[in-house]
Amino acid sequence: MLAASWLSPFLLEMPLSLGELLKMVGLGAVALTLGVEWLDWLARRLWLRRGPQGPLKEVLFFPSPITCVEHLYSPARALPCSCPLPHGMDTSFTRLLVHLLSACVSLDLCVFSFSHMELSRAVLLLHSRGVAVRVLTDRDYMSISGSQIGTLRRAGIYVRHELSKVVHMHHKFALVDGRKLITGSLNWTATAVQSNKENVIVTEELELVRPFQDEFYRLWEDSDPANHTHQTPIATATKGLAVVCQSQAFDCSNLEALQPRLGYAFGVLNLPVTNNKRKAYSSLLST
Repeated sequence: MLAASWLSPFLLEMPLSLGELLKMVGLGAVALTLGVEWLDWLARRLWLRRGPQGPLKEVLFFPSPITCVEHLYSPARALPCSCPLPHGMDTSFTRLLVHLLSACVSLDLCVFSFSHMELSRAVLLLHSRGVAVRVLTDRDYMSISGSQIGTLRRAGIYVRHELSKVVHMHHKFALVDGRKLITGSLNWTATAVQSNKENVIVTEELELVRPFQDEFYRLWEDSDPANHTHQTPIATATKGLAVVCQSQAFDCSNLEALQPRLGYAFGVLNLPVTNNKRKAYSSLLST
């Protein structure tokens, strides 16, 4: 009936024999069948991509066994890794890395403590691929021993931290390409991954992803030092802070450790942590 109604304007304008009419109706039916089959194929493809339950939903539990993850960084590598760790195992940590390394455009990371070397390696790899990476972290824990925040900064990754002295930035979530959410109790530390009982949820549910997008944007703006210049006078912020120029002997590796003691001065003046030994910041002259 659909084919006949579609052909009706043409039938009124030109006389057709019964055979020609049946032929045109048959062609219309074939076209309709092919259209329905194509739509069905497309729907099935989208269904398989999103999974039988709709958008991606995956739960990961830790601790995770230590295994080789080299194949995740170099999937096209010809020779297998020769390290003594177990190979080819699908663990919670390898799944986490797979989701993280799937970023193509952007990675927004909001994490309280970040000292895991392999997770840092993954973030640095994404940065080298041209993925736009932003990191929000806690002002105190970014300077603890083993923290990878300084490494990310030195690589040119945008990093901001909580500016309040009384509030911790205790989130642990990541947004991959603005559409995939990775969140849970897991700090990005070796202890959390290998020893603690932790959980991580990975989802592409828009209703869950969007609030985390809003939260990251809000925290990113709140952690912008330019938005806090009115809170602490420059003279107060720079008390005890000396800039050493033309210094060859200053050890820049200690700068991250100095940040919590220097406090608000780094935020107010937007002073970078740098490895340039000819222009470095000294330790506190007074507290």
